[in-house]
Amino acid sequence: MVTISGRAVLVTGANRGIGRALAMEALNRGASRVYIGTRKALADNGDPRVTAVELDITNGAQIQRAVAKVGSLDILINNAGLAVYDDLSDLSVLQQHLAVNLFGTYAVTQAFLPALIRSGGSIVNNLSVNALAPLPLIPAYSISKAAAFSLTQSLRAILAGRGVRVHAVLTGPVDTDMSRGLEIPKATAQSVAQAIFDGVQNEDDEIFPDPMSRSLTESWRGGPAKVLEQQYAALLAQAEAVIP
Repeated sequence: MVTISGRAVLVTGANRGIGRALAMEALNRGASRVYIGTRKALADNGDPRVTAVELDITNGAQIQRAVAKVGSLDILINNAGLAVYDDLSDLSVLQQHLAVNLFGTYAVTQAFLPALIRSGGSIVNNLSVNALAPLPLIPAYSISKAAAFSLTQSLRAILAGRGVRVHAVLTGPVDTDMSRGLEIPKATAQSVAQAIFDGVQNEDDEIFPDPMSRSLTESWRGGPAKVLEQQYAALLAQAEAVIP
């Protein structure tokens, strides 16, 4: 099992909601360093293990400064995201979602990848069950999360030979600002954060951290999409084995 104790953890979008809960849970599990990535650096909270990092994931210069500030890293949690209600009538809304949820996640991952390869670390991408089936109230968000899920699966296969694990977190409704207007059952951010770290420690490819998403666990793991992903990963491993 992967342990959190003694590890260096970076959480993007850590100023509120699930991101804040993840940072607190990392501390509760004994992380030696927790980097709080936010678009505007937060004030020092008094815990010597916590370092605030200014990190807009769409800003290349900020990403590079964050890499220099963090240095060594064991666990990268790509939590920062954008969700806006739309009806796909405005291309710019879709572009905004892709810029943050897909390309921002990609940019941060690539920037910290050398450090994660050195540490044999983990990448955790906080996605959504909307990556599996779109919610028509937020189709642009759903599209961007589906793309980010494909990115996650691809990185998992590509990085397996370099000792880096890649996790997809498929969350259902969580009691955060994003879902404030929806009168539906919701998990707490704290319980979701705990389940995410449980999944990282158990080395689960997909993490279903709440009651709604957890109902999909067994059907997903034995389903055709997961089987096909594993077959493709095996083909990649075979190809790499024969290429000098």
